[in-house]
Parts: sequence; structure tokens; C-alpha cells
Amino acid sequence: MKNHAELKQEERLESDETKILGPVENDDAEQFRRKLWSRPGFLVRRLNQIHYAMFYEECKSDITPVQHGVLFVLMGSPWLDQTTIGYELGLDRTTSADVIRRLEEKGLLGRRVNPDDRRSRQTFITEAGLAAMQEISTGMNQAQDRLLDPLTAKQRQTFMAMLTQIVEHNNQYGRAALKNM
Repeated sequence: MKNHAELKQEERLESDETKILGPVENDDAEQFRRKLWSRPGFLVRRLNQIHYAMFYEECKSDITPVQHGVLFVLMGSPWLDQTTIGYELGLDRTTSADVIRRLEEKGLLGRRVNPDDRRSRQTFITEAGLAAMQEISTGMNQAQDRLLDPLTAKQRQTFMAMLTQIVEHNNQYGRAALKNM
């Protein structure tokens, strides 16, 4: 339990935080650090960095987590267009186009003109793409397990349920909203 002086110090730091243009006094530095670590946005970004590092360590591939997501979506739903792939993963049009182009250059995806709408192109995973996904599937699962390793089975369920709730509730604020939320 914090005493009155500690609470007042935190209130002062919160009110002065946006006014400070230079380094803080040594006395305040640890409180600023604690404040940073109390921010969910900071922790979510840091967790994403950690996940990426674990993904690369475990998968030992030049496929990125986002590229893995695109390939995974196409494994379950072939012949999607770029816009639909973006909706499935919460990617904006530019990012979707770039990721699909890179995967196509690697030979992991192919595209064809949509027979129902000649203005769009449908994307499909190639045999090489399927082989790449098979090759990294164990690593992907190990990365996920490592990420959640500090949690008990019950905590993992709770954590995933809470993450899902937060994403679903705030979906509309993302650069590209997920479909089917």
C-alpha cells in the first residue's frame, strides 16, 4: 500500500509528465520507469517484439510472422483476393499487397485473375508454400509455447480470453479492422 507522500509524488509526475522537456531528476527516474511499465501499449509492443524474436529463433526461416499469417489464411481459404486477406489479418491494403508480392516472389504464393471479376486477382498457396509452412509449423508452435511459458494452463486460457476481449472491443480503432469480429 502506498503512503500519502508516494501517491502525491505520482500525481505530480502524472501532471508534470507532458511539461518535462529534458531528463528527469534521478529521484524521479525510477518512478517514470514504473509508469512506462504500467502502460498496456508499451507492454503489448514489447510482447510483440519478444514474439517476433522467438518466432525467428524457433522457425529458422526467412518467413516473417505476418507472412506466416497470410500463408495460414490461404491454407484454410484458397483463392482469396488481397483485400479479403487483409481483412482476415487486420492488414491495410498497402501492407497486404507488399506481403503478397514478397511471398509470390519467393514462389510461396501464386495469383490468377478472378474469373468472376476480372479487375481482381485471387491468391493461392503453392506447393512450395505448403512445404514451407510444414517446415516451420513445429517452430511456430514452439514459439507460441515459449511466449506463454511463464503462465499456468489456467492463466493461458485467461490471458487469451482477455486478449481476445480487448481486440474485439477495440477492433474498429486499428489501421485495418479485422473481419468477422
